[in-house]
Amino acid sequence: MGVAMLQSSVVTFPNTATKLRRCTILVAALMIGWGGAAAAQTVRQPQPAAPKAPQAAVQPPPAIIEPEGFAGVWLDDTGDGAVEIASCGDRLCGWIVWLKQPTDKGGRPLTDGYNPESTQRSRPICGLPVIGDLRRQSNGTWDDGWIYDPKEGKSYDVELRTAGLDRLKVTGYLGTKFLSETFIWTRAPATLPRCTTSSASSAPVPVPVR
Repeated sequence: MGVAMLQSSVVTFPNTATKLRRCTILVAALMIGWGGAAAAQTVRQPQPAAPKAPQAAVQPPPAIIEPEGFAGVWLDDTGDGAVEIASCGDRLCGWIVWLKQPTDKGGRPLTDGYNPESTQRSRPICGLPVIGDLRRQSNGTWDDGWIYDPKEGKSYDVELRTAGLDRLKVTGYLGTKFLSETFIWTRAPATLPRCTTSSASSAPVPVPVR
């Protein structure tokens, strides 16, 4: 019986050794697998981000140009009205701010009664846009704009140029200056009263009437 037990014990040892070898091989395989995965992670390079679509450039608003020598309130050649000239972005515009006779014979405020557009004839003369779209020229003048005469209900091309500190040459023409007429406006005194119509309290954007 002792021999049988000895033989049984001898048989068991090889089985145990075999199991140990198998466990060792399995652990080694797992370690190799982990090592390979880690190596793969180490070698893998990050993918570059997709380029962003270019965005449309934002256009800045037109620069405001200070019209030195032109800005201010000017009495027209008749002395019956005054026009304030100021920058409208990169252009020049002007509107009536004073009238020697602001009402008609019935005491009603004067309106744009001679305008060829019947829907515009109720516009008050006080605050009426009469100059617009003038562009600065390389020679220092302002041109390529329009001027509106409410006494006739007509508009013309216009050029402005200074004639000293307090004088302004206003040249009206139609397409070409070959047939033109020039008027001299003078700078109004600072004490000149303004129209009381609310439309004259701010600079409207003139719209030519042609």
